[in-house]
Amino acid sequence: MHSLDTRVPAVLLRIDRNPFHHGTLGAVRSLGREGVEVHLVADDEHSPVARSRHLHRMHPPPAPTATPDDVRAALLRVSARVGRPAVLIPLDDAGALAVDAVREALTDRYLLPRPAPGLPGRLADKAALAALCARLGVAHPATVAPTTPADAAGAVTDLGAPVVAKWSRPWLLPRGSGLRSAVLVRSPREAAALHARATAAGSRLLLQEYVPGGPAADWFAHGYVGRDGEVFGGGTGRKRRARPRAAGLTAVGEWAHDAGLWALVRRLLAGLGYRGVFDLDFRRDARTGTYHLLDFNPRPGAQFRLFTDGAGTDVVRAAHLDLTHRPVPAPAPLPGRAFVVENYAPLTALRTRLGPRRPRRSRQQHPPAAEFAWSGADAADDPAPAADLWRRWRRHVLRHARARLAGGTQNILLTLSTRARETSPAVLSTPNLTGTTLTAPNLTGTTLTSTTLSGTPLTSTTNRERAVTDA
Repeated sequence: MHSLDTRVPAVLLRIDRNPFHHGTLGAVRSLGREGVEVHLVADDEHSPVARSRHLHRMHPPPAPTATPDDVRAALLRVSARVGRPAVLIPLDDAGALAVDAVREALTDRYLLPRPAPGLPGRLADKAALAALCARLGVAHPATVAPTTPADAAGAVTDLGAPVVAKWSRPWLLPRGSGLRSAVLVRSPREAAALHARATAAGSRLLLQEYVPGGPAADWFAHGYVGRDGEVFGGGTGRKRRARPRAAGLTAVGEWAHDAGLWALVRRLLAGLGYRGVFDLDFRRDARTGTYHLLDFNPRPGAQFRLFTDGAGTDVVRAAHLDLTHRPVPAPAPLPGRAFVVENYAPLTALRTRLGPRRPRRSRQQHPPAAEFAWSGADAADDPAPAADLWRRWRRHVLRHARARLAGGTQNILLTLSTRARETSPAVLSTPNLTGTTLTAPNLTGTTLTSTTLSGTPLTSTTNRERAVTDA
């Protein structure tokens, strides 16, 4: 086991407003359990994270629209309250890029890794990442950056539907816009409609070739690159379940060592001269077995605790050890270890807690333990966040269900109204309907009189029924 320098506190920064960011809780627990004083700069006052006994203090975060200088000012205020140098770990892209932009102004207050200037921004930007992959010879899906809705529609035709649509700088997406960082687009019309919202999204729309996968095709790699370029505290894993299903975050993950993929990751990191925590997403092409790099996140992934090894090292602890000039223990991999996000995969969480049924003679050969995002590896150690999660999650689900039900009802009424107008003959409301001529273009231009509808004159009741149908 390792010994962290508990004289040096840690400051965790997250600008994104997400009360259910389980990676934040993982970082708080990882360092707090080792006796490190943990400060959190995030809008988590009403989040389950705030209930953790391992959190020392919370601080107001910069606004979601904050400039790098705003972030610098906020971090200097936090530093004054902490009173001594601290390890600084950004937990989202916006925070990582802001810290990189003002790194020199923070070095006398915070301990930070030193990647090449501007490199985190080029890696997080989905458009720039494609160019970096081409330069380093790393497989990456064919990517198009359309300039107009018509170009977007044409790109779907050229790449072949479906395609993956991404915003080049997803951290700029405004909260409540309904836009997701990545979605699967199945038609030119969908792509054109999405491109029309580029101004609201705050960055360019990218359309990416869909790489066919299959079961367990989505992989990720986590780790920490130290001051001397050595990689610590991570490995390769498979995404067993995602939310949302087509292109979402890991709901259930498994530590699965792939020597070829890990060698590719190390080659990529060395070619970039990268330093710090990383979270990479890959997709394995079912046709060729090639791993395509999809995303490079210059910060801890939300499921980083999956890679807690036999020595207790994870990427956050490795960062604290390295930046305080403490030795990082030799890797002790635990392939087969699982990570489950309870609110995204409740049935899997229940099955995992109950455990698989095994023959009596094999019960002594237990697989590596699972870790749960909210209740952790030991539910008794820090129970308050998990209890608070379920209270807040129920309200969250009910609120969204009511909103979806209201929206769905409106859509159904609109669809019925539209179909009624398309299929029903136009009705002329007149005081005297006798002999009135009705024209129904959808009935091959046939002209009907009021007595031609089954020989029954149109009454005022019939007109009222039609009016209700069209409303």
